[in-house]
Amino acid sequence: MHIITLTGQHLSLRQIHARDAVMSRLQNTRDDRGEGVISMAIAVLIIAFLGVALWAVFKNVIDDAGSTTEDQVGKIGKP
Repeated sequence: MHIITLTGQHLSLRQIHARDAVMSRLQNTRDDRGEGVISMAIAVLIIAFLGVALWAVFKNVIDDAGSTTEDQVGKIGKP
């Protein structure tokens, strides 16, 4: 078994490998945590604002079409 001395500690290659594996796993999970939740929240907010804007446009178009139709129907039969 190989023994390496680092900062006063005697560690075997197996211990160093295990420590490095644990540290890399912790760093990977810590870096990516919450990314999907934040991205999804932003996407939901964008879609919600687009939905409100499209509803406002749709409502204005329908109201304008209704008033124009009412005016045209009122003109039927008048000289």
